[in-house]
Amino acid sequence: MQYRIPGRSPVLRTLSLAVALCLSGTALAQSGDATTELDEIVVTGTRTEVAVRDSLVPAQVIDREQIQRSQARSLLDLLKGRAGISLSNQGGAGKITTLNIRGTESDHVLVLIDGIRIGSATAGLPALQDLPIDQIDRVEIVRGPRSSLYGSEAIGGVIQIFTRRGGKGLSRHLRIGGGSNDLREASGGFSYGGERGWLGADAAYQKTDGINACRGSGTLFQGCFTDEPDRDGYRNLSLNVRGGLRFGSAWTLEGSFLNADGENEFDGSFTNRSETLQQVIGGKLRYAPSERLNVVLSVGRNKDHSDDYLGEVSTGFFQTRRDLASLQADFGLAEGQLLTAGLDWQDDVVKSDTEFAGTSRDNKAGFVEYQGSFGAHQLQASLRNDDNQQFGNHTTGSAGYGFAFGSGFKLTASYATGFKAPSFNDLYYPFFGNPDLKPEESRSINLGIAQYADAWNWTFNVYQTKVDELVSYDAAIFLPNNIEDARIRGAELTFDIRFAGFDLSTQLSHTDPRNRSVGGNYDNVLARRARNTARIDLDRGFGAFRTGLTFNAAGERYDNAANTARLGGYATLDLRVEYAINPSWTLQARANNVFDRDYETVAWYNQPGREYGLSLRYQQAD
Repeated sequence: MQYRIPGRSPVLRTLSLAVALCLSGTALAQSGDATTELDEIVVTGTRTEVAVRDSLVPAQVIDREQIQRSQARSLLDLLKGRAGISLSNQGGAGKITTLNIRGTESDHVLVLIDGIRIGSATAGLPALQDLPIDQIDRVEIVRGPRSSLYGSEAIGGVIQIFTRRGGKGLSRHLRIGGGSNDLREASGGFSYGGERGWLGADAAYQKTDGINACRGSGTLFQGCFTDEPDRDGYRNLSLNVRGGLRFGSAWTLEGSFLNADGENEFDGSFTNRSETLQQVIGGKLRYAPSERLNVVLSVGRNKDHSDDYLGEVSTGFFQTRRDLASLQADFGLAEGQLLTAGLDWQDDVVKSDTEFAGTSRDNKAGFVEYQGSFGAHQLQASLRNDDNQQFGNHTTGSAGYGFAFGSGFKLTASYATGFKAPSFNDLYYPFFGNPDLKPEESRSINLGIAQYADAWNWTFNVYQTKVDELVSYDAAIFLPNNIEDARIRGAELTFDIRFAGFDLSTQLSHTDPRNRSVGGNYDNVLARRARNTARIDLDRGFGAFRTGLTFNAAGERYDNAANTARLGGYATLDLRVEYAINPSWTLQARANNVFDRDYETVAWYNQPGREYGLSLRYQQAD
């Protein structure tokens, strides 16, 4: 039974509460002396360092302190309900999860790890569920197209994950924990930073017996096409190593390695277990002889492997390898003016026991970007050309303008185009692929207003995105085809404040993703997108104690293009508390979904009910 909130939308009712909290919080903040990290740096939106308040595209940073305070046990729990983000999960921890930004497709989101783009070349999606949160130092979220800097996939936005790092001196950390559904966790690591170099390593382990992922029925031939009422577990073992060395005053060499091995159980009549591998290797050589010049050569490799089983019998494997190289130069033309130029290269290779007609594809690209600040005015423009081995040349661009008009207020406007090359599954999967597919294309506009103060800030953005040549199943040829167009409109409100010892973060989103293709589904809502979402985080410290809550809500969504399979809206409340035993040791406890709400984000696939967790954390820095 699905839990459904009475009335039209949980988010609309939440909006009234959030606005009231914001207004009262503003009054308190004006008389307080709290400070926020409004000068937090984001690099993903421009491929250069920019303060969040100076970004001309909507951007957000989640740092390590926020990650630890949230007590999130997965990257997806951390991202759930953030502005513009909607998630769909197939049965709990470790199960396939797709992420939509601003109502675009789940494969319209580019994901980077330490600057290396990741994802399966066959499925066209990154395995977000397999990225261990204990290895993450910070997350940057950029909403809106960035194809003019990154190429394919960045139609909805970009998420960049930075793995754990350390500062100067020696630091150590350790965490052990457990919880509902036989959750067992352990992680630990160290980092050392000196005058000429740094080194660090982290390992993490997570295992849970899980929940029954799917309530599907073989007789109904729906959901997972089988009745398998068992618990579907998940295990992840990960290692992260990084290091760097400075040569003289101008040269820096650094490298990183992330390896995450997983085992995932699920319900299915053909396959019900997978062994997975996510591996990211990267290296950078930087030359920065002055503040006016910065040149970086980057190389990297991403492996995405999945070996599938029915019980202990192998049913197939999919292995993709992505090699990348980039050369980027930043030139300081004058005070407040920066010119960036670069070259990117990418090569995707597929290995599988499934016979693909095509198994490799490379992409060469060049881009240029200008950023300028003239008093209260800001400008940003970028242009990129991608030469794809299969699809030829594709040019994308973006332009942005910002105006600061006193009292911390700022207006922004931006326009950008994007594109997405079809995946190998779309093109070549036997009997289901169409090698004649064309890239998907998009055009987006964003208008924003924001205000930044010493202790609080708020942003409000409205946007429209049009996507042409969407790849969808074509019943006329029984294959995927470029038959759909989409128009997406939406708005996002964020508010962050520190007052009287409280930390309050409010994020509200509305998106209206419509199918604009001629036919029976015209003007229907695109499948598996919640049109309204909300997230409120509230935390407060009381000496050695700290308490907090996270409220998440999502409106109704449809599970199919015809809009006949409706999934009701839901709201959940998570509670947390921690106690600092001493400066090094902290005890944390949490209760998620405390009202035990029953809901689904994909039809037939269960979500966890009420869960508890307890962990002990150690941190020490010299």
